[in-house]
Amino acid sequence: MPLEIVTVPCRKDNYAFIVHDPDTGETAVVDVPEAAPIEAELDARDWRLDDILLTHHHDDHIAGVEELRELYPGVRVTGAAADAHRLPPLDRAVSEGDSVTIGAEAGEVLDVSGHTVGHLAFHFPASQLAFTGDSLMAFGCGRVFEGTFAMMWESLQKLAALPDDTILCSGHEYTEANAAFAITIEPDNPALVARKAQIEAERAKGQFTVPSTLSVEKATNPFLRANTPEVKRALDMEASDSTEVFAEIRKRKDAF
Repeated sequence: MPLEIVTVPCRKDNYAFIVHDPDTGETAVVDVPEAAPIEAELDARDWRLDDILLTHHHDDHIAGVEELRELYPGVRVTGAAADAHRLPPLDRAVSEGDSVTIGAEAGEVLDVSGHTVGHLAFHFPASQLAFTGDSLMAFGCGRVFEGTFAMMWESLQKLAALPDDTILCSGHEYTEANAAFAITIEPDNPALVARKAQIEAERAKGQFTVPSTLSVEKATNPFLRANTPEVKRALDMEASDSTEVFAEIRKRKDAF
């Protein structure tokens, strides 16, 4: 059976993701903005917590790790070897090319640096899941705080190469604000216009807009579309390298 996921809202606009293998009963959580909502969801389902997977070192993704360690003795914490000096103490340090398991299912570790250097994503192909943290996000991508625009673009291309039906679990409820920006880049993209209206309707009802799917992001997310003729033409950058186009879009979003 595929892995089950539970989207857990935390803090103001963060998400954690509880991931459960129904065959083995083993359970993991990806990122821990705070412990209490995660504990409540686990208790409601009578699930034990076996693993914590961390995408990057920012406090709003790791703040609840030590509290969960106290609540669930023996839980194993996995994060980036390159980031071990600024993550909570790791039981396993991993790098791109390594694998992680949740229950019986293996996932691959991807280095998606850019937002931070050492940022990881976790891809579980059998369940068509990718946990992308603050790299590729719904209708957007993370700010480039530590890496370079070229580094971030390369990371997004890694994620874009995953199967189109991949379910993308990203770290924040930023989708409505991202949509408001995206429409300034491609106002005549019908898929984008329709998705923006859908997102606004969902948020008006208090619904989550995460996870999304890679196929939807490819059709509507301007950061993934920096290499398309449509976006280059819209920005009057038809002769520009895709990395330059991505950088221009990211700079515009930073000032939006």
